[in-house]
Amino acid sequence: MSEKYIYDLSEGDASMKSLLGGKGAGVAEMMRLGVPVPDGFTVTTQACIETMNNGGTWPAGLRDQISDALARFEERAGRKLGASEKPLLVSVRSGAVVSMPGMMDTILNLGISDESVAAVAAEANNERFAWDCYRRFIQMYGEVVEGLDAHIYEDALTAMKQRKGASQDTDLTAEDLKELTTEFKQISDDALGGAWPSDPREQLMRAVEAVFNSWQNPRAKVYRKANHISDDLGTAVNVMQMVFGNRGETSATGVCFTRNPSTGENALYGEFLTNAQGEDVVAGIRTPRPLIEMKEVLPQAYGELVDTMHKMETHYRDMQDMEFTVENGKLYMLQTRNGKRTAAAALKVASDLVDEGLIDKEEAVRRIEPDQLDQLLHPAIDPGQSATPITKGLPASPGAAVGAAVFDADTAAERGEAGEPVVLIRFETTPDDIHGVLQAQGVLTAHGGMTSHAAVVARGFGKPCVAGATDIKIDTEAKTMTVGGVTVHEGDTLTLNGSTGEVFNTALKLIPPRLNEDFLKVVGWADEIRDLGVEANADNGTDAAKARELGAEGIGLCRTEHMFFGDDRLPAMHEMILSENDEQRQVALDKILPMQQSDFEAIFTAMKGLPVTVRLLDPPLHEFMPDLVTQALKVQEMELKGADPTKLAEERRTLAQVKKLHEQNPMLGTRGCRLGMLYPQIPDMQARAIARAALAVLDREGETVDLQIMVPLVHLRQELQRQREIVVAAVDDELDKAGQKLDYLVGTMIELPRAALVADQIAQEADFFSFGTNDLTQTTLGISRDDAENGFLGWYEAQGVVKRDPFATIDVDGVGQLVRMGTEKGRAANPKLSVGVCGEHGGDPDSIAFFQSVGLDYVSCSPFRVPIARFAAAKAKLAQADASK
Repeated sequence: MSEKYIYDLSEGDASMKSLLGGKGAGVAEMMRLGVPVPDGFTVTTQACIETMNNGGTWPAGLRDQISDALARFEERAGRKLGASEKPLLVSVRSGAVVSMPGMMDTILNLGISDESVAAVAAEANNERFAWDCYRRFIQMYGEVVEGLDAHIYEDALTAMKQRKGASQDTDLTAEDLKELTTEFKQISDDALGGAWPSDPREQLMRAVEAVFNSWQNPRAKVYRKANHISDDLGTAVNVMQMVFGNRGETSATGVCFTRNPSTGENALYGEFLTNAQGEDVVAGIRTPRPLIEMKEVLPQAYGELVDTMHKMETHYRDMQDMEFTVENGKLYMLQTRNGKRTAAAALKVASDLVDEGLIDKEEAVRRIEPDQLDQLLHPAIDPGQSATPITKGLPASPGAAVGAAVFDADTAAERGEAGEPVVLIRFETTPDDIHGVLQAQGVLTAHGGMTSHAAVVARGFGKPCVAGATDIKIDTEAKTMTVGGVTVHEGDTLTLNGSTGEVFNTALKLIPPRLNEDFLKVVGWADEIRDLGVEANADNGTDAAKARELGAEGIGLCRTEHMFFGDDRLPAMHEMILSENDEQRQVALDKILPMQQSDFEAIFTAMKGLPVTVRLLDPPLHEFMPDLVTQALKVQEMELKGADPTKLAEERRTLAQVKKLHEQNPMLGTRGCRLGMLYPQIPDMQARAIARAALAVLDREGETVDLQIMVPLVHLRQELQRQREIVVAAVDDELDKAGQKLDYLVGTMIELPRAALVADQIAQEADFFSFGTNDLTQTTLGISRDDAENGFLGWYEAQGVVKRDPFATIDVDGVGQLVRMGTEKGRAANPKLSVGVCGEHGGDPDSIAFFQSVGLDYVSCSPFRVPIARFAAAKAKLAQADASK
């Protein structure tokens, strides 16, 4: 017996959403509850999936099942599809499991034909109505099923209105529409190169196939990718009896929400049109009227609609998005679904529904997507504007920025400090650009991915960033950017949308972040639910204070190398790295120590009473050294110009040291603990600066932080053992000299595969592990993050080779297994071991769900991702509990 691919509406209910799609399940549920809906049947998502898997061939038995369902449908309706007496007209509509508004296709009025149009006119006693339905059907069928260009019909309609002096479609008479229908049929025949297919039963089969195919149309694919909807779900197809909102002024069609989808306000929201069909409202062919006016025009139907809206919201316990048609004063509901809403509305609706007793706090948290909160944490472009972007890159850091274009960090810093809003445009940012990034409103780069330096730094500072806009051409000499025939000069105004990746060459109005009472209340509920700690990555006191304000429970990663990018500090760092002996190095370290202590004091002051994890120096040396080629050219130029011998000798010594330290692959070279192994004075200096800062804050504030010192890039137990000895000796010496006691922990960052594989050995020397999943992903996959995101990785995603960027969402099967293994082996060897994550994945909701399953103690992310991580941790806990039931 073949699988059941067809369900009459009376056979379904809301629990069958995965099989009947959202629309089919919603209509079936309304029918079950006694809400007036047109009759019909649903072709299941499984039929679509099998068709996709079979290269477009329908599964055996589907055609026969559709014919049988149609026969049952005709018997119930007392009508026949396409008959010359009492004809049945149907709509054929998509219905994805996850709502995808407007992404797939619909055909209305199927069943009207040369044979049935007269009967439709006679039954309605309205010839104009019948011919209006016929011309609409030909247009929709031609576009959706036959793939003809929409403009060929629109041009003919526009020409007809001009000939007849009609300003709107509704001004055309029955004779006009009859003439237009004949013209539409001829246009279709000409475009198809043959006669218009006229058998309504065959048209129905082809319409079902067209809806299946619309699952794979470009806009549907883009929508699914943007919303992380699986390509494997398929769409159902709903075949329902037509009800007509275009039968005159006592008929109407409309869309309504049970609450305001923009604000969440518990108020009637919607639009309607009299004498119209559904696509008229959606397509903007006519200007709809506010729903409240329907009370005067169609009072009985309006009252029934309001009652139905309340009934369905109470039933589903959520804001509903509904479609309706009124035919000769009688109300029919065509769809109900949980309504799409803004982040602000989502929070208000959730909060209000809890207050109204319809849902509990856990259900409220389940219904909000963590990424929605991002909209509220950054300025956004006012949605009431329209503009065309000049380019689009990767939405690397959310929010919006407006400012004058500048092309170097010094200019950005200078103008930004003077109070001028600027947008920094670079091929890609480097650590040396940090001062410009800090002062810019936003950052645009031609290269780099979602986790590139520009993206990471911008997110850390809460700055909008569009990265990897590969079609822009930057001329740093002329200080211009060219894209698509548009040239942007320095000083020209740009607007960046870091949430979409769009770039506009005009100033768009921004709206500020809105951390309102609903936000604080709902995120507070998430805190009551979650058991995964949420900390922040912060490298200065300002970021630490912002992190605490946004609910961080500590600092999970303080990157000490980020403290040396300022012009006043970089020379000391250069001096330390380029030192030729221990004595020179110690002189440089003595200059650096008070700088470090000052920075740590600012962070510890902001976070007193909470844990702070300070990572010891982890610089790929090339980030702090002069470029080899640049330095060689500098020496050569000085030699040719006969420069001062003393200065020339100094530059030659620098060149010699740069050559000595130059590495082919510095990301895997002398960095992390390896630097500390070669030069133990460095971790000694840092440990003393950390201890002195903690003691200073304790003395000044009466309270200090829970101190945790992290050794980076370990892969051998012996590395951690030796570095720990240096750190403990230095900290204890500082405590003894101060006559103070201070608890502290020493742990390590697990960012190399071997470290995870031998985690039981390393754990014997560690008080905590923090997985650095950025480098762990690079070293496990053998992928250079920035190069891959600019190169093949985007292509991999587009082709479905990988479902998600592994630097944005953790590779569960590979990198994830190392995290799980490292955690289990580490805790087996050291039961007191605390384990967290401090890579970019610490702020990604899907990655957080995995970390919850592993049983980590905390995640750490950029300050502006903290509320999102708090919320995601709660949802992960709830999902884990639901899965175990």
